Amino acid sequence: MPKKIQENVCDEKMFSAIYRKYSKEIYNFLYYKYGETLEPNDKMQDVFIKLLSHCKEVAPDKAKGFLFKVAKNMMLNAIKHQKVVLRHRQVKPKDYTHESPEFLLEHQQFLQKYQEALSRLTEDQRTAFLLNKVEGKKHAEIAEMLGITRKAAENRIYTAYNKLKSELEGFK
Repeated sequence: MPKKIQENVCDEKMFSAIYRKYSKEIYNFLYYKYGETLEPNDKMQDVFIKLLSHCKEVAPDKAKGFLFKVAKNMMLNAIKHQKVVLRHRQVKPKDYTHESPEFLLEHQQFLQKYQEALSRLTEDQRTAFLLNKVEGKKHAEIAEMLGITRKAAENRIYTAYNKLKSELEGFK
């Protein structure tokens, strides 16, 4: 008696069923294990794209294992990439400066005090302040991003600025 040919993952209905069944599980796995910084939703989508590109090689009953293995490997590769990026950020392109050692030491100490002062702000103040000063967002944009009124965003920014100004000498 001839064996029944297994259904193919390339079949649109089969692929859709697998996606519906495992997409939330894979997202949760990636989010809980690796956090939000590595974009688990994007990685989850990439995992299914990988499944689609290898659909003829993966049997439907092996799809779950394939998906989780690919998801884990993608995240580990992203972590390795972040380490490389961080290592290259720490490498200084030049080993000389025209500033005096005293200036460099003062600059480093000021940055350390600045980081400490930022950490003492409330999360709301810090977020609004950094969005405004570091990323250059306007008050209205910040308000929209945080789901608050424009006045509330302005208040958070100015309160943070005043706290930093009172804690740090020469803060402008």
